[in-house]
Amino acid sequence: MYLASFLHDGQLKFGFRTKDENSLVDAVEAEKQLFSNTLLPQTLREVIENPAAMARLREMSDKASQIPANYIVPLSEVTLEAPIPNPKRDIICLGLNYHEHALEYTAAMEKAKNVPQYPIVFSKATTTVIGTDQKIRSHRHVTNQIDYEAELAIVIGKEGTNIPEEEAYDYILGYTIINDVTARDLQKRHNQWFLGKGLDTFGPMGPYLVTADEIPTPVHLNIQCRVNGEIRQNSNTKFLIFDIPTIIKTVSAGITLQPGDIIATGTPKGVGIGFEPPRFLQEGDVVEVEIEKLGVLRNTIA
Repeated sequence: MYLASFLHDGQLKFGFRTKDENSLVDAVEAEKQLFSNTLLPQTLREVIENPAAMARLREMSDKASQIPANYIVPLSEVTLEAPIPNPKRDIICLGLNYHEHALEYTAAMEKAKNVPQYPIVFSKATTTVIGTDQKIRSHRHVTNQIDYEAELAIVIGKEGTNIPEEEAYDYILGYTIINDVTARDLQKRHNQWFLGKGLDTFGPMGPYLVTADEIPTPVHLNIQCRVNGEIRQNSNTKFLIFDIPTIIKTVSAGITLQPGDIIATGTPKGVGIGFEPPRFLQEGDVVEVEIEKLGVLRNTIA
């Protein structure tokens, strides 16, 4: 399923994309027509937290041909929000998780060139999250060095702690795209990355949450970032230094992962700070992150 949260007629709704890829099913309203008892809550985050509700959503997807047309909304009539517009917990992020990016970043930051021996993990505030086609605020009062980072994000589907690598995929609900927008000057100024990564609107996400059954494992997907149509990043998730099972094992060691947790897996080579001179984002720039099978996440700097 391609799950989405969206605004329609001034209301936040959720549902799934139709097979023709041109419309969305209003899940809550459609459920009332298909079933005598209703299980769906009001938000996609609550569905993810409720196994019975998620099972109902899958059943509805299987019965999509029976859904009346008046509960199907053309994409042209909605505003897509992030799939999980208000995450319950901060986004878990991996840093320097592609070999060539680790080298370009350490060189640009005037640090010893090396590749991490262990995963670098940090967090990104929930208030960073915006949807596709929404504006990334420039925050010029605190930064002059806005950079992009195209990333594959994992969405956790069930609770787990100390998850072994061989069971990692069992805990994944699905995948989405995230642009880990970064203020490089703040990142360099502070030993911790939270401020540089955590400014409001610096976490564009979407356009869909694509359930794991749509994506073959291991997850090897082409990933690309374009700025004003120019390709800046072009790689594949098979080049992750620490793969998805390793990531889940690492971040769940002694820490309970919960349904709806989001894990950004790192960005490949080609970020703005890696150029000589650096090529930071400016107001009016259009940034597109595209990942195979997941779609295109598009945002403008404002």
